[in-house]
Amino acid sequence: MASFDQYSDKYQSIKMERRNGILQMTFHTDNGPLHWGGVPHTEFSQVFVDVGSDPENRIIIMTGTGEIFTGPPGTAAGTPKRSPREWDQTYWEGKRILTSLLDIEVPMISAINGPALRHSEIPLLCDIVLASDDAAFQDSGHFMSGLVPGDGMHIVYPLLLGLNRGRYFLLTGQRIEAEEAKTLGLVNEVLRPAELLPRAWELAEQMAKQSDLVLRYSRVALTLVVKRQIHDLLGYGLALEGLGSADTMLNRG
Repeated sequence: MASFDQYSDKYQSIKMERRNGILQMTFHTDNGPLHWGGVPHTEFSQVFVDVGSDPENRIIIMTGTGEIFTGPPGTAAGTPKRSPREWDQTYWEGKRILTSLLDIEVPMISAINGPALRHSEIPLLCDIVLASDDAAFQDSGHFMSGLVPGDGMHIVYPLLLGLNRGRYFLLTGQRIEAEEAKTLGLVNEVLRPAELLPRAWELAEQMAKQSDLVLRYSRVALTLVVKRQIHDLLGYGLALEGLGSADTMLNRG
């Protein structure tokens, strides 16, 4: 078991506050929008274990900082080019980011405060997904930047959008704006930025009226399908992504 005091100030990329059992996780880099990279990748593989191990957490809200949820856009120049041995840490952490997120046994709400251009599968795996009206979704860090989309994007987007729309999204670098995301079923509500977090807290407080067991077991029941797909397909996808990265490195040489 973990306690809030043990992990609340542990992470560079995640600020935490808790009121009445509702934990808000705010992603950031130096108090500005989260810039995806090695530090967040490592921290995200650990933080969900801590959060999920704390019995005092009854509802989780995740959000970002400023006008961007995650960025910056990926580029071919910034794509990691690593040998299989170098890829092993990415493989290990990549599996644990999503498996530990889904192992959290309390309801989760994402409040996507702007464009989610990197690892948007993370907020989309929450049980309720809210977005500001200037939010957008794109997988800028994989295929369009010369990398196999094998770290969960290959599972989550075909699952949520449907097989053909999901593959199109990943292979073309499509950017989906907030209202279209709602129409397609990625997002439940689109709100003005000032309304986003208050609405997330309103929903959290509404759900928190249920008993602890109803909260926990509802989350367990509603994540079984996606957990099975993650278990079956994530490691293989990450291995394929690593092979593509190694091939790029060898061809570059």
